[in-house]
Amino acid sequence: MLYQLYETQRALLSPFAEFASASSKLYSHPLSPFTHTPGADRVAAGFDLMHRLSKEYEKPQFGITTVKVGDLDIAVQEQVAVDKPFCQLRRFKRFTDDAGLLTRMKSQPTVLVVAPLSGHHATLLRDTVKALLRDHKVYVTDWVDARMVPLDAGPFHLDDYVEYVQDFIRHIGPHVHVISVCQPTVPVFAAISLMASRGEQTPRTMTMMGGPIDARKSPTAVNNLAMNKSYEWFENNVIYRVPPNYPGAGRRVYPGFLQHTGFVAMNPDRHLSSHYDYFLDLVRGDDESVEAHRRFYDEYNAVLDMPAEYYLDTIKTVFQDFALVNGTWKVRGELVRPQDIKTTALLTIEGELDDISGAGQTRVAHELCTGIPKGEQPHYTVEGAGHYGIFSGKRWREKVYPMVSRFIAQHETATADARALATT
Repeated sequence: MLYQLYETQRALLSPFAEFASASSKLYSHPLSPFTHTPGADRVAAGFDLMHRLSKEYEKPQFGITTVKVGDLDIAVQEQVAVDKPFCQLRRFKRFTDDAGLLTRMKSQPTVLVVAPLSGHHATLLRDTVKALLRDHKVYVTDWVDARMVPLDAGPFHLDDYVEYVQDFIRHIGPHVHVISVCQPTVPVFAAISLMASRGEQTPRTMTMMGGPIDARKSPTAVNNLAMNKSYEWFENNVIYRVPPNYPGAGRRVYPGFLQHTGFVAMNPDRHLSSHYDYFLDLVRGDDESVEAHRRFYDEYNAVLDMPAEYYLDTIKTVFQDFALVNGTWKVRGELVRPQDIKTTALLTIEGELDDISGAGQTRVAHELCTGIPKGEQPHYTVEGAGHYGIFSGKRWREKVYPMVSRFIAQHETATADARALATT
C-alpha cells in the first residue's frame, strides 16, 4: 500500500512541478516582462527550487562521448556487451584514426568495474569510468531497476548476483582486472573465490574499494541498522510490491524512494543547507555553483528498486551472519573459500572518513586471502576521504586513481613476463 500511496503522491505533484518550472522561467527569461519586476530573481529562484524538490528524477546517462588519451581526444561509444534481465554489461569502446595510438590502446589492460546494486544507478561511478578510460579498456555493470523487470524473469538472489559477476568475467576473459566499489566487494570476492576453488582461471587483479567485507569492524550507522534489526523486521517493513503501472508489477522490492529517504535522513542538515545555498546561488547568478548542485542531485535523487530476495539475502549473509568472514557462506551449496585464490593480486582501498563502510571493513580481505603472496596484497587508506571520495572527485582523480592504475599496470606486465618465460 505504501508504494501505491507514493505513486499517487508523485502523480499529484507532477503538474505542480511543471507549473513551478514554467513559473521560474516566467520570472527569469530575459524576454519576459515579469523578469523586470522587483524581487523577480528571488521569485524565480524559489520556483526553481520547488521544481527540483517535487520533480521525478529519471536514471541519468553516463554521457561519456570523448576521453583524453595522451594528448588526443578520443571518441567513446557506449555498447551493451551482455544483456541479462537484471543487469547489462556495458562496454565503453574507444575509437581513433591514429594507427599508433590505436595499437597502444589495444595493448592496454581491460578493467571490469562492478557497480553497487544498493539504491543508486551505476552512473554514480561516471567519474571512475572516465578516469579509467584514459589508460584502460573499460566494462561496467549497469544494474536494472527491479520495477522494470517483469515477474516472468524470476527472482534475483545474492547467489544470482555472484553468478552474474562470474559470467561477466568469463565473457571478458581471465586477463581482466576487476574493481568492485562498496557493496559488490562481497559478491565479487565470492565469485572469484568459487572460480579459484573450481580450478578456473581467475582475474589478474581484484581491487576492493570501501566495501563491507566484515561489517563488525568500526560499524557505521548503516551497519548498525542492518545488524540491530531482525531479518523479519526488514521483510515486514521495507519490502513492497511494484504497482501495476510498471513492467515489474507485482514484484517484491525494496523501493528506491524508501532508500532515498534513508540517505537523506543520515544527513538532513547538510541537505537543507545545500538547498538553501542553491537558492542563494540562483539569486546571485552563480551559474557554476548552480550547475554543480544540479549535477550532484540529478544523480543523488535518481534511485532504483532492489529485488527483495537480493536485499534480504544481503542483510542476512553480510550484516547478520557475517558468513564470508566466518567461513560459512555457501553459494548454490558450494562453500566460499577465499584462501583458494592464489593467482589474483589484491588491492584494498578505504577512506579515512568513510561513514558507509568503516575503517578496517575492507582491509580484512587480506586476512582471508592466505593463498595470495603478501607482496601481492597492498592496502591504501585515503586521508581525508569519505565514502564517495575514494571513487569520485578530486581525491579519486589525484590520489586513488594513480594508485589503482599503477597496481593494474604492474600486474599486467608481470603476467606478460610470466607468459614469455613459460614459452621459452
